[in-house]
Amino acid sequence: MKNSLQQLISDNRKREKAYVLQRQAEIDNPSTLNKRRDFLKKTALGGVSLSALMGLSLGDTLAETSRDVNRFSSPTDLKITDMRYCVTSVLGRTAIIRIDTNQGIYGLGEVRDGADPRYALMLKSRILGENPCNVERIFKIVKQFGGPARQAGGVCAVEMAMWDLCGKAYNIPAWQLLGGRYRDTVRLYADTPEGKDSEDQQQKIKFRTEDQGYTWLKMDVSINEIKDIPGCLVNPEILKSGSSQWQGGYMSYANTMHPFTGIQITEKGLDELAKIVDNIRNMVGYEIPISTDHYGHIDYNNCIRLGKALEKYRLAWLEDMVPWQHWEKHKMITDTLQTPTTTGEDIYLLENFKNLIDNQAVDIVHPDLASSGGLLETKKIGDYAEEKGIAMAMHQAGTPVSFMANVHCAAATQNFLALEHHSVDLSWWEDMVHTVGGFKMIENGYANVPLTAPGLGIELNDEVVKQHLNKSDSSYFEPTPDWDEKRSHDRTYS
Repeated sequence: MKNSLQQLISDNRKREKAYVLQRQAEIDNPSTLNKRRDFLKKTALGGVSLSALMGLSLGDTLAETSRDVNRFSSPTDLKITDMRYCVTSVLGRTAIIRIDTNQGIYGLGEVRDGADPRYALMLKSRILGENPCNVERIFKIVKQFGGPARQAGGVCAVEMAMWDLCGKAYNIPAWQLLGGRYRDTVRLYADTPEGKDSEDQQQKIKFRTEDQGYTWLKMDVSINEIKDIPGCLVNPEILKSGSSQWQGGYMSYANTMHPFTGIQITEKGLDELAKIVDNIRNMVGYEIPISTDHYGHIDYNNCIRLGKALEKYRLAWLEDMVPWQHWEKHKMITDTLQTPTTTGEDIYLLENFKNLIDNQAVDIVHPDLASSGGLLETKKIGDYAEEKGIAMAMHQAGTPVSFMANVHCAAATQNFLALEHHSVDLSWWEDMVHTVGGFKMIENGYANVPLTAPGLGIELNDEVVKQHLNKSDSSYFEPTPDWDEKRSHDRTYS
């Protein structure tokens, strides 16, 4: 024991010497700011060395060695110095940003899947020099540059990174900064896997529920599933302009709001869609909740007809049946059907959820934290919904950065139901990060809440992330000086 302690003391002296030399070099650097220089002088001399503990009693030694001293962060002097990014291949294209500071700690955020990292980069000039611990102040500076869906990607990425930085600066988890946690694990929901035939799908669903441990599933019930079956749809002609719900020209089906397509589902079509749900319900039973999504661009009347055809399967919710902007239509659907309804993954800010919540237009709100405004704004959405008797589920389709931001928010919100995990079958997805302290990110269909790890509780695994960059941009956190200069007057009033 004595020899081990002596070795430990010797190693620590070497680290202390290197630490002091490193700090002295920064003190001597002419570009170091005076405030930073004063801080460095204090921290270079203020640490308690292990070698100094040799003369202390056991009690004093334990007291000193258990002190939580962060010698690399002075939160009040923390300043943002840079923003950099990389674009991963998760869900085709999902960008991670890194916000650096004058004290060597950094924060990670994520621009929502499918969005452009320039949504975040344009905010760099507005936040340089700010203290990242002033999260709400920074959010108010940048929130005017966000909008619905992926337009909010930059603002939300910055907000995520601020909470990561603030947690690291104070050495506490992000959930603690949000007011504390209600749960130690967060329930996840996963997509139902498709198979080449019924038997193959049965095996895949068994793997999802029994081997992977997921206790909540979601499936698509889309008109795309029946568009090639004669007699299922009225006016399928518009589908020829681009049958995908997500891609197409401005006047294509993909960009035509639901009430304006003229598509109707026949009774035969309703029967075929009901068979799809019936097949999954028979496979998983009734103990596992099944949510549904992506019905296609059909109008309010056909949503009602489809909802009634599926009521007997006791679905957990019907998601995004019509665009979120049409809250009155959502209310008519909700008031007519017995199945819970939800929307919200493309809504930005609490103020845009209020019509849905105040008018009881949905049974469940469903924000995507990478679009809704980030951790604090999403918690505010959940808290406001809770006051009105409405639950909150959370949409999430991204890298482990956004995933963990959602986990912290879900832990801190009482009326939370379940969080989407969209990358269940990507074998390398969890390997993109290291968890601080080595906790397991996901176990048996639940995400573990980091109980002590600071900030979001993760660090990037550079080697793995570099293997999965989007081919259109293989840069990896390169300097971004072109975004340093602010070139506009941003005030929104005269």
